[in-house]
Amino acid sequence: MGRIASSLVSALVAPDVASPEPLHRQIYLKLRNAILAGRIAPGAQIPSSRELARELHVARNTVLNAVEQLITEGYLQGEHGSGTYVNRTLPDDTLRVPRLQVATARRTRTHAPLSLRSRDLPTPSTLLPPAGRPKPFHSAVPAVDAFPFHLWSKLVQKQWRRHPSDLLGFGEPAGYLPLRRAIAAYLTGARAVRCEAEQVIIVSGTQQALDLVSRLLIDPGDPVWIEEPGYPGIRATLLAAGARLIPVPVDEEGLNVQAGVARAANARLVYVTPSHQFPLGYTMTLARRLELLNWSQRARAWILEDDYDSEYRYTSRPIPTLQGLAAQEQVIYVGTFSKVLFPSLRLGYLVVPSTLADVFTAARTVAAGYPPLIEQAVLTEFITEGHFGRHIRRMRALYQERRAVLLDEAKRELSGLLEVQVADAGLHAIGWLPRGIDDRSAARVAAAAGIDTIPLSSFYRGPHKRSGLMLGFAAFSEPELRSGARKLARALRTVK
Repeated sequence: MGRIASSLVSALVAPDVASPEPLHRQIYLKLRNAILAGRIAPGAQIPSSRELARELHVARNTVLNAVEQLITEGYLQGEHGSGTYVNRTLPDDTLRVPRLQVATARRTRTHAPLSLRSRDLPTPSTLLPPAGRPKPFHSAVPAVDAFPFHLWSKLVQKQWRRHPSDLLGFGEPAGYLPLRRAIAAYLTGARAVRCEAEQVIIVSGTQQALDLVSRLLIDPGDPVWIEEPGYPGIRATLLAAGARLIPVPVDEEGLNVQAGVARAANARLVYVTPSHQFPLGYTMTLARRLELLNWSQRARAWILEDDYDSEYRYTSRPIPTLQGLAAQEQVIYVGTFSKVLFPSLRLGYLVVPSTLADVFTAARTVAAGYPPLIEQAVLTEFITEGHFGRHIRRMRALYQERRAVLLDEAKRELSGLLEVQVADAGLHAIGWLPRGIDDRSAARVAAAAGIDTIPLSSFYRGPHKRSGLMLGFAAFSEPELRSGARKLARALRTVK
């Protein structure tokens, strides 16, 4: 490659004297861009700094500063007594994977088939709302519009100012100890959980907690009770561990323990949502709780208690946990901050028997390393300074108002189309469809009208007796709930 004419280079890199950008910086950027764009080829010799300065009508030092910066960064190389050349291997090239020549013929599907377990994975729409602002009546998100953003941002700034170096390492595998202490104190007072900080394991959310439990407590072929209907995320997690799923029906009193014993008296584990059954919303009675605990003690079975939104009860005090009632340490307790604060926080916790704390900590480290420290430190102060308790009280009042709006609009707009049953707790309601109406068809029609509902049949592993729709109310203002009810009513009138 020969020498490039100074007139050509000067045309490519001529600076704008009216620009506030320094002249040497303009020349540097334009020469660099010309090299990257291929307008000055690799190996080409550029004119001397004296020639370029004359062509550009600038001081020679201005050009020298730009050229020396490019030599330092590896775009140019100077050869003593010969001149300055464009480097044949540009620094940007070392950061890119070389483009390979790929056959243009249509590729065929030659990969191995997916596992049978993949068929049981829930669809994302069953568990999570689409990106962006959710539409009424999706049930997976709390009222993030009412979250104290300003307060939270002040706590974040406070952590960065105080001792950021302490929070930039790996931290403890089980989680930030001050946060674990704060959670243990909160659970002891608010949920009657019996635990110490050493029993609390910080996780990225409910799903990781369920995954850890299934990895450590389930062997392939073990029978496991699951609620019917129930949370779809637990099915895939247990199947991945090789469990044999035993659907156990749920009625107004909660999980039917006698039905579970009849189907698999030797079950290794039972997954249950006793405070607010997902999705039906029932609260397990004390008699059923004691019956379940007695059976698990006799069968030497584990109970996995998912307490995902127990903070929000509207007609009575919070119900004591199974973990707190258990005479022995057979209950693994799971909680999350996603419903109480905001989903993207991605922090939850496990409370495990003290004898299992070490093995759960080791498994948590293998599964996902260490939980993020900055968020844990901020959450710790949010709890210990009293903001967490105040936030829950505010949200409980707000959700009670929104719950009442949904019930009022259901009577006004949805009568004869949807029988809305609002539970005493939680962030969603169940709307029962008339007999003969398919809830999946109803959900599709509603989606076309801009309404996001989940068909109740998607929570059943087997056949379901009655169709319905899950209606979330927590994330939506009064106008959104009223408008959503009208849209849903118009949509349901078209369902055959």
